Amino acid sequence: MQKILVPTDFSDQAQNAVDLASRLAQKMNAEVILLHVVEDPSVTSVHVTGEIDVPDMQDRLFILKLIEKAKTDLASTIAKYSDTNIREEMRIGNAYHNIKDIITEHDVDLVVMGTKGTNSFGEVLLGSNAEKVVRHAKCPVLTLREGIEDANFKDIVFATGLNDKDETCMQVVRNFQTLFDARIHVVRINTPNNFEADHLSLPALKEYVEKCGFSNYNIHIYNDVSEEDGIIHFAESINADMIAMATHGRTGFAHLLTGSIAEDVVNHAKRPVLTYVIKK
Repeated sequence: MQKILVPTDFSDQAQNAVDLASRLAQKMNAEVILLHVVEDPSVTSVHVTGEIDVPDMQDRLFILKLIEKAKTDLASTIAKYSDTNIREEMRIGNAYHNIKDIITEHDVDLVVMGTKGTNSFGEVLLGSNAEKVVRHAKCPVLTLREGIEDANFKDIVFATGLNDKDETCMQVVRNFQTLFDARIHVVRINTPNNFEADHLSLPALKEYVEKCGFSNYNIHIYNDVSEEDGIIHFAESINADMIAMATHGRTGFAHLLTGSIAEDVVNHAKRPVLTYVIKK
């Protein structure tokens, strides 16, 4: 991974994301792109150096003040990370569209975002845009609610519905495993509506993991009332450092993890969550 994108609104949650991205960048020898978007409903995506048509003079002055403040805040943030290869990007317009554009323009390998967490996904960093990024990003997204002292992911939970299309997500997890010399805990969640006996699930999990090419792993079956609760509770039970899971966005499918489950886990988990969108 060579480029890590961190969208920021300069909140405490965003600062947690910058801290984590900085540590990851040093370990990966990667570049951090710190993005701030000055939101303007009249445009979608514009570079700060570009011309924007703001018909009302008062609106124009307000946006210019936001830009000047953002420049100061970006410079102040970057100054704290002199030991990290970090640079700024500032855009005007819709936050999600600008994040999407940056991912494409700079061939971003990983997005790191902070969230506010429980019962407030509509108010996560940069509003509901974080939800859209988790659901649609073309690269892995690592979200976190709280700051972590050390970016040392030694125990990673990989929640799976045994979907062969998860291959790219598996590769992302293997990359993190190699980087941190981590142990992977592959888990299938049994729920009342999606129950399978252990004598069927365990052999299937073992075959799946061997096909994935994982090394240094455990396989688990965990019972809970819902997939999202099971993933979170299992991760808590082993004190995992990270949860990783594939998502198919909002499409929904039988016996597999859906986009809404990934979003629920991101919203409620107390530990970092790594998601990757599986293309249709």
